[in-house]
Amino acid sequence: MRIRPARRAELPLLQDIERAAGEPFRTFGMHTIADDEPPPLDVLEDYTRAGRCWVAAEEPDDHPVGYLLADRVDGAAHIEQVSVDPKAARRGVGRALIERLADWAEVQGLDSLTLTTFTGVPWNAPYYERIGFRTLAAGEVGEELREIRNQEAEHGLDRWPRVCMRRRLPPHPGA
Repeated sequence: MRIRPARRAELPLLQDIERAAGEPFRTFGMHTIADDEPPPLDVLEDYTRAGRCWVAAEEPDDHPVGYLLADRVDGAAHIEQVSVDPKAARRGVGRALIERLADWAEVQGLDSLTLTTFTGVPWNAPYYERIGFRTLAAGEVGEELREIRNQEAEHGLDRWPRVCMRRRLPPHPGA
């Protein structure tokens, strides 16, 4: 497996990955999440053009099995979306994508990664805690991240408990 920038021609595959990654939410009664449509192609293309969309591609055919979209939020690299095809789950795909984002963030001079996630889903908050993220207290949530949470609430995601999380990055050499 290798992590690389997404290619425009494979953006429909990313939508397929997103749909497949949503299916396991049904086991938690989260049918709305499972049925949520993936980002539209124009949005995925914007992330790709901006250099903030990476895929995990299996060797030797270079077929994407996971992807990550990132934004800059409150001076951090924010994981807008990370999805892994369930057929490739539990092989370190998500972690590899997040580590690629951490490398990008360090080069950009950013000191942390952030995300929002569900607390009661094993591959969400509990997973992120295992790889170094911690839940932010209300007073630690920046203005932009707070706005993301407000948008999520308007979209109905607060039917299930959600949190904001951060992982600090080591200081960049020479900083």
